Amino acid sequence: MEPVERSSQAAGRTVRYLEAGSGEPCVLLHAFPLSADMWRPQLEDPPAGWRLIAPDLRGFRGPSAAPVPAPEGPAAIDDYARDVLALIDALALPDAVVCGLSMGGYVAFAMWRLAPGRIRGFVLADTRAGADSDEARARRRQMLELLARKGAAGIASVMLPGLLGRTTRETRPEMEARVRALVEVNSPEAIGAAIGALMERPDSTPHLREMTVPARLIVGEQDTLTPPDLAEEMRRWLPDADLTIIERAGHLTNLEMPGPFNSALAEFLTRLHVERG
Repeated sequence: MEPVERSSQAAGRTVRYLEAGSGEPCVLLHAFPLSADMWRPQLEDPPAGWRLIAPDLRGFRGPSAAPVPAPEGPAAIDDYARDVLALIDALALPDAVVCGLSMGGYVAFAMWRLAPGRIRGFVLADTRAGADSDEARARRRQMLELLARKGAAGIASVMLPGLLGRTTRETRPEMEARVRALVEVNSPEAIGAAIGALMERPDSTPHLREMTVPARLIVGEQDTLTPPDLAEEMRRWLPDADLTIIERAGHLTNLEMPGPFNSALAEFLTRLHVERG
C-alpha cells in the first residue's frame, strides 16, 4: 500500500503527515534527524483495522516534500508534543496509540505528561526515559558546532555509524545512502532546534510508573545508542509492558528489519483492538 501525503493546520502551522490504512489511529513519531518518511516500511503494510499517521515533527521534512519554515527560536520537547496533540485534535481523534522511535519516544513521554488521557497505548522503540548526562550534553554541543560548520551533511556523517547496526552496515550499504538522504534534506535550523530540545529534555523515568496503559518496547540487538539493557530497565518500571529485541538491527529497527518490526507492531495493535472489543 502506498501511503497518502496529507497536511493539516495544527498549532498555528501546516503539518505534513503520511497516512495509510483505516480504523483505529496509531501515530508514528520519527527519530532525529529524520522525518515521517522513515516510517514508509510500516505505512506500506498497515495492520488490519488500524490507521497509521506519521507526521513530520516541527521543522523536519521528507525528501519529496516542499521546504518548510524554520523553527522560530529554541524548541523544547514539550513543543513537539503539543504539536502532535494539536494534530490529533485537528484530526478529531479522541485518543491514539503513540509509537515513537528515539526522539519520537521522548516526544511520546512528553505527550503523556501533558495529556495522558489522549494516549491509549505506547510503542517505544530504541529510546530511553532518562535525560541527557553531562557527557551526552557535551556531545550535543559538539554537534551544534559541527552543524554550524558543515550543515546537515556533517550531522549525517557523524551520526550514521550509530544509527545503523553492524549487520546493516556490512550487508546493506544502500541503507546508509537512504538514511543519509533522509537526514540531509533537513535544514540546519530544524536540526539545531531539535538538538537543543534533546539536550534539555527532562528525565521521564519518574513518570514510568504512572504510565498504566499497555506498552510494547522494541529495540535492536545491535543498538549502541539506546541498547537493550535500557529497554529492559524501562520494561521493569512500566506497569503493563513487554519487550521485543530485534536481531541484526541497530538503532533504526523499523528501517533495518521492517518485517520483524511490523510483526511486533501488528501483534501489539491487534491485542489492543481485541481488548477494546
